[in-house]
Amino acid sequence: MENSIFSKSNCIEHYQWGDDCYGWTFIDDDAISIKQELMPPNTSEKLHYHEKATQFFFILIGRATFFIDGKQEVLNPRQGIEIKAGQKHYISNLGEVDLEFILYSNPSNKNDRIDVE
Repeated sequence: MENSIFSKSNCIEHYQWGDDCYGWTFIDDDAISIKQELMPPNTSEKLHYHEKATQFFFILIGRATFFIDGKQEVLNPRQGIEIKAGQKHYISNLGEVDLEFILYSNPSNKNDRIDVE
């Protein structure tokens, strides 16, 4: 079996989300999803949770502000945070430079996002 090398240029999917944010999917099956995402300055996603997926965010570039169950956490490059299934959360880029991070979801977060009004 041959190993695969992943990058933005050979990802299985490139997509746009939120306020002009971008993502690159490297692996996405029922067991796990691994993506790289980019958020320009002053962008944010909506408050939501996942019923099954636990997620791990690892910051590559920039500074991420997370809101998790009403608590704020700020992460810098080379820091990561786990968000368990059921935790209401969102990520924001309140900085002046792009934010890039790796997002692991186990199991995959396909069809497992519940937006909170």
